[in-house]
Amino acid sequence: MEPPATIEAGDVVLRRWETRFAEAAADAVRASIAELTPFMPWATAEYDVDAARGYVSQTAQQWRNGEAFDYAVFTRSGDLVGSCGLMARMGPGVLEIGYWIHSGHTGRGYATQAADALARVGLAMPGIERVVIRHDVANPASGAVAAKAGFTEVDRVPHERTAPGESGEYLIWERRRQVIGPADD
Repeated sequence: MEPPATIEAGDVVLRRWETRFAEAAADAVRASIAELTPFMPWATAEYDVDAARGYVSQTAQQWRNGEAFDYAVFTRSGDLVGSCGLMARMGPGVLEIGYWIHSGHTGRGYATQAADALARVGLAMPGIERVVIRHDVANPASGAVAAKAGFTEVDRVPHERTAPGESGEYLIWERRRQVIGPADD
């Protein structure tokens, strides 16, 4: 089973990436480069429409392989304001959520709404017991999103620094599948 191609998430709509979104994606990345570069190794001043097309192509392949399910984040009025996804890179039974929002659209709850919707969708998938958000401790905004989306901080682990603003320590947050047992008599 795979997640739906479109997810309604409050003030935003998550749509599976399509090539026609590449130009808007490149514009959003370029407008947000100062905020993305410290924590996203792919976010460089050279990011352009070709890079966005390459990303969209990669997401299609990963979707087919069940490795990741990535979405463009749109406002209800149709503006592309970011990206988010479910990734199967942490092993069986776990999906990891990643996200970023265009700098001109932060502070409106879009990342929180997207993370919450992805968590619900991910936990409804067969075999998924938990959904995780991990972020560098130097990026408290990502932690605020995780907390507001109902995730619980469960661990801190070292990691190799891959972007200039990273500290080398991840915070791990999770939401688990709710197990509903038989009613007590």
